[in-house]
Parts: sequence; C-alpha cells; structure tokens
Amino acid sequence: MGSMEKVIIQKLANTEIEERQIRKWPIWEKEVSRFSHTYDGDEECLFLEGEVVIESGDRNYTISPGDFVVFKDGLECIWDIKKPVRKHYNFP
Repeated sequence: MGSMEKVIIQKLANTEIEERQIRKWPIWEKEVSRFSHTYDGDEECLFLEGEVVIESGDRNYTISPGDFVVFKDGLECIWDIKKPVRKHYNFP
C-alpha cells in the first residue's frame, strides 16, 4: 500500500497550518450531493465543516472537520457529501 494510496487523511498541528498559511487558501463549499470526480493533479484540502464519504474502488474514506486531506493525481472517486462541506483547498 503506502505510496499507492490515492487519498491521504491526516491531522495537522495548528503550528503547521499557520506555517503553511492554509487559512489563506481559497474556500470551496458544496451542499449535500453525490457526484463523481477525477483528479488531474494533486489537491490538498483542510476541511472546516461537513462530512463526506469518498468512494474509490473498494475503499471508502470518511472525512470530517479538521481533516487535512491530499487527493492524489489520477484518483477516480465519488464524493458522497452527507453534511454541507466547507474546505480550504490548494493545488501544490
């Protein structure tokens, strides 16, 4: 597994959030919905609100507020938003 993982969920310390200036990143919001998405490049996100299940192949990833998530290039997934989402995002 390891490097093959296409969804990486972490918790960042506030110091790292400040050092990386994540709170200055743009914000994306989405209502409860379900849609497919393919990533053509990495995306980093810090989830502020909401709950979403990312379905990819036979794996499901549940994301909650406070999660720092990296979606890797080439990921094909379904976003199943259970509670409206607000997140900071960045394309490194």
